[in-house]
Amino acid sequence: MMSMRKFLAGLTLSMLCTTVAMAQGKDAKEADDAFNKGLYFNAIELYKKAYTTEKKASEKAVLIFKVGEAYRALGDAQNAQVWYEKANKAQYPDPITYYYIGEALKEQGKYAEAIAAYNKYKEKNPGDARADASLAACQLAQTWKDAPARYKVDPEVLLNSPQYDFSPAFSDKKNTDLVFASSRTASTGTETDGIAGESFTDLFASSRDKLGKWSEPVKLPPSIDSPGHEGGPTFNAKRTVMYFTRCPHEKKKAFGCDIWMTKKVGNNYSEPEMLNLRPQQEKNDTNVITIGQPTLSKDDGFMLFSSNMKGGRGGKDIWMVKLDKDGKPTGTATNLGNEVNTPKDDMFPFLRANGNLYFASDGHPGMGGLDIFLAEKTGDASWGHVENLKSPLNSSGDDFSIIFDGDEERGYFTSNRPGGKGQDDIWRFYMPALEFALQGVAYDKETGAPLPDTKIEVVGTDGSNFSALTDGNGGFNFAENNKDRYIKENTSYTIRASKEKYLVVNDQITTVGLNESTTFVKEYFLQPIKDKGIPLPQVLYEVDKFELTQAGKDSLETLYNTLVENPTIVIELRSHTDSRKTTRYKGGNLELSQKRAQSCVNYLVSKGIDPVRMIPVGRGAEEPLITDAEIAKMATKEEKEAAHQKNRRTDFKVIRFDYVPKDTNAPTPNN
Repeated sequence: MMSMRKFLAGLTLSMLCTTVAMAQGKDAKEADDAFNKGLYFNAIELYKKAYTTEKKASEKAVLIFKVGEAYRALGDAQNAQVWYEKANKAQYPDPITYYYIGEALKEQGKYAEAIAAYNKYKEKNPGDARADASLAACQLAQTWKDAPARYKVDPEVLLNSPQYDFSPAFSDKKNTDLVFASSRTASTGTETDGIAGESFTDLFASSRDKLGKWSEPVKLPPSIDSPGHEGGPTFNAKRTVMYFTRCPHEKKKAFGCDIWMTKKVGNNYSEPEMLNLRPQQEKNDTNVITIGQPTLSKDDGFMLFSSNMKGGRGGKDIWMVKLDKDGKPTGTATNLGNEVNTPKDDMFPFLRANGNLYFASDGHPGMGGLDIFLAEKTGDASWGHVENLKSPLNSSGDDFSIIFDGDEERGYFTSNRPGGKGQDDIWRFYMPALEFALQGVAYDKETGAPLPDTKIEVVGTDGSNFSALTDGNGGFNFAENNKDRYIKENTSYTIRASKEKYLVVNDQITTVGLNESTTFVKEYFLQPIKDKGIPLPQVLYEVDKFELTQAGKDSLETLYNTLVENPTIVIELRSHTDSRKTTRYKGGNLELSQKRAQSCVNYLVSKGIDPVRMIPVGRGAEEPLITDAEIAKMATKEEKEAAHQKNRRTDFKVIRFDYVPKDTNAPTPNN
């Protein structure tokens, strides 16, 4: 699919011809003249005509190559690829054809095939660093395509036509009216331009109603829309002045472009006047200067625009000029410099309200064709840290002329990617809201049965708090909250699941750092409080000793968290031994177990738990989980030792719920 990008760049391809031998014959020379003037559509027809009369094989190869060059200039990657491949078959001597085939394949999103073409070019011309840069860009583009950013993009169907529709600008302060350029059949120019073989572009206006529907686009008055090209509109902050690009038309002549300004008078516009931005040219300077695509700073203090005037890095560069109180240029325009501008085309600048610069370029590493980039504001009238906006705002085709709806993460841009109505189309983009939810089920930890009427309480770091009881199946769900949502972006939440005669379960979730919608799914197993002991992770001791090991202290963290999470409970902390007698303590296993229980209590007290909440009880060997008779029947020594180990345990029983915390500086759970 073709793009207007080369017309919009206002860039003639004279520099592309410098390595190409000039074709012979009248038709060929006429074609070269059209090509050098940027009249690419005309040049293609003339080169094809010259080919039919040319007899020399080497000259035929040159003509075929030049057709490929003209299609490349038009942004028609598919036809460019075809004609460069034909040039290879015709034995065109310069291997640059393989590089341009790679570029054309890249613009069609055929990254693997493009890489093969670049590698072929490297074989034939290993000294050209462009191939390495393009190979790296292809690999990067595939990565971006496979993992797109959060933006959503759609063609703006009611604004688009089968022709070229591009460069929208907000024309009212509410950002509900647009002015954009189009070559649709209603445009003023009755002829076709020699660049793309299309009608000349005019400016059209459309308004969006409360339902978001765009009105039928209406052409601006004849004072604005001339028989030549109009495009690249922008408005001042009050939306009272429109600046736009105008490129006059003369048959078989290369024309430049200038920026014009006009004042809004009701629904009409005043007679426009051209801004004085064009530099003085020497008489022998044949360079066709184009100036266009203006954008204004938030305070209307300066304008950025795109131009191929001397003093830039090559192709089109972005320039800056100060504006006086009447909105007219004052002083000399300055180039934005090497961080933004490249030796290729850098254009379609747009200044956002926060001062950041968005622009299109085919000189910075991109996905193919023109890509949209962000340059951060780094100071007064300076920008840097250029970043590709990646997929889906960028594609393998031409993507350019982005505008944002104020501070919102939405707006419009132009693209010739598949999915539109024809050539370049206007696309809308927006950042969908991240949607988070919390859902789950509460269970009885011992039976595994769902727990209805369990209270789920949630508190957010943003000050929010909400709760619900689980349903008959133990389920809960926090998603939509009327028109809002319970779980928000960049927020952390603590969750508490509680039910009478059960121990509390605490949990945390966070949406901080998440850039994808997420539903947190949780299962909470609540421990029932019964007469029997509640087991803990194994608290190990050395043989015949009661001092806690580090492993034993780590095991007690579960009980510590339980006491913190259930601040009103009082427990018996019980220690058990196996049935084998100890000779170290006069009181036997009962004394040993009592000392072990006390060592657990002492450790928890050292961590801040009130000692009155814990009653140490040594049970000795009185309550084995596995009897000696059962152990005696076991076949191996290892099995028997494992059974004794299970009997050597620490557990606890909840005996009361009447403890009143002494202060608010209570310990916190270890997570």
